[in-house]
Parts: sequence; C-alpha cells; structure tokens
Amino acid sequence: MATLEIKTAEEFKTLAELERQASRRAVRETPLVQLILRFFVDRGERIPVDDIVAAFPGSPPGTIREALIGLDDDDVIRVRDGHVDITYPFSASPTPFVVSPAGGDGRYACCAVDALGMAPMLGRQIQVRSRCHHSGVPLEFSVAPDGPGPGAKGIMLWFGKRGDEPCKVADSL
Repeated sequence: MATLEIKTAEEFKTLAELERQASRRAVRETPLVQLILRFFVDRGERIPVDDIVAAFPGSPPGTIREALIGLDDDDVIRVRDGHVDITYPFSASPTPFVVSPAGGDGRYACCAVDALGMAPMLGRQIQVRSRCHHSGVPLEFSVAPDGPGPGAKGIMLWFGKRGDEPCKVADSL
C-alpha cells in the first residue's frame, strides 16, 4: 500500500526552492561558470567581462555577454561596472570570511557557509579566518575536504532563512 504524503503550502514553496538550488548547482558545472570560478581561485579579484569573453574565442562575444547577464539574473554571479565581482562562493570585495588554501593567498568568501564549502570544492585543505560576530574574538581553523579540523571545536555556525527581499544575498554582506 502506498503512503500518501500531505504537504503544507510552505512545504510546497520549499520544494520550488530546492528545484531552484538544483538548477543553480547544475549551471555551476558549465564551462563558463567553471572558468569564472578558476579566475577567482587564480586571481582573487574582480574579473573583467572582456577577459571572460576573450577566453571563448570561438564564441560570439554577444553570446557570452548574454550568458553572463543570465547568470547575474539567476544570482549565480554578480556583474558590476564591466566586472564579475561575485561568483558564489567567492567575493572580490572584502568580507568577514577569508579563506586561504595551504601556501596560497587569501580569498574572500561570501558567507560562513561558503567559506566552509571551499575545501570540498577545491579538493584541498584551507584555512578560514574570521571573527565571532558576537564577541569579535578572532577565529582561525583549518577545513579539509571532509570537514573542519580540530581547531574548529566549539565554533558554531549560525544562519537564518533568507527572506523575500528583492536584493541578492551577496548585496547584504
């Protein structure tokens, strides 16, 4: 006998959000987004749109620019003043979350969750530096691809549910 699962309207809204998240994860595997992520790993700064267009010499520049606009509209990247300045999990602007691969320069993460996710994304250990949002005490610990190291013991990650604000998450950093 099949089980009938009854969902509330709020649960149905959550399903739509999960579908949106799955779509965003899939688009991150495209060559365009992979290139942007590599630029952030390599450079750690705003990426000129012209550099991205130039990296696809066989594609019409207008097609690449339209794709970037679409990615911005879908909140996968943020384009400002002819540069990509955010592609989750990276921010070109300073944030409270600095992530450094072993022996590498620091990169800014958009949020604490993004900072923790960089180790599995990069497939290597990283150092996370931040401050307690309540006390201001400096925090520093390592994160391996399989999770935080012993230096993270006692550190808690707090996050809330995103509201219905029209702005993108990164605009509120």
